[in-house]
Amino acid sequence: MLRVLLTSCLLFGAAAARADEVVLYGAGSLRAVLSDIVQDFSRKSGIKVRTDFGPSGLMREKIEQGDKVDILASADMASPVKLQKDGLASAVVMFTRNRLCAFALPEARLSGANFAERLLDPAVKLGTSTPKADPGGDYTWAMFQLIDKRNPGAFVKLEAKAKKIVGGSAAPIQAGEDPIADAFKSGQINVMMGYCSGAAQRKAATPKLDVVEVPEAYETGPEYGLALARTDNAAAVALMLAILSPQGQATFGRYGFAPVGLPTRP
Repeated sequence: MLRVLLTSCLLFGAAAARADEVVLYGAGSLRAVLSDIVQDFSRKSGIKVRTDFGPSGLMREKIEQGDKVDILASADMASPVKLQKDGLASAVVMFTRNRLCAFALPEARLSGANFAERLLDPAVKLGTSTPKADPGGDYTWAMFQLIDKRNPGAFVKLEAKAKKIVGGSAAPIQAGEDPIADAFKSGQINVMMGYCSGAAQRKAATPKLDVVEVPEAYETGPEYGLALARTDNAAAVALMLAILSPQGQATFGRYGFAPVGLPTRP
């Protein structure tokens, strides 16, 4: 795969210099890290990059409905693979991993040792993202299934109590809004499922939160996939390689992700 991408860069290098811009759609959880990588890429290459971020499933749907996008950076592999199967992407690669965490107020008394027991307690008001629209919700529902295997009947209870705070399409989030912080403040929830890479943001918005990693027995991913619309678009290929490069992967590490392309250090 990398050989094909590098060959594209060599054959179409002149096109990269003439490209007006690359359009990248990304998962909301990637906004900060990809903005950093894109800024560095544009500074070094002179290629402009236009970005848009939101729930991965909804970003994929925009592409399916006709948005012209060069790269989709998704919080799952399913959306990029679907675009490729439907003829809307030429190449798909995994570019980073994450973990699921529970962000809990002290009153929830949540820990790794009592994780399933506390989530099932009626006193725990559980917030989630929206499955199908956002992989964060899909990973959480898969976690519910794993909890159910050890605690029969748990899936029905967890699905029924989960409040879908983010990830839906009915009410787009405006700049400066933080519906998760608002849900904690209003008492709608006292536990929120999310990506561990977002821990700093969540604690800045709600300082008393405990960050509890999902126990290994219930861990469900997450794996992030990138879909490239065309391998003969040298500018987009160059950005893809910047994301996969050791420098790009190190940036993911600094933002709390688990890089997949860093060399082993002695």
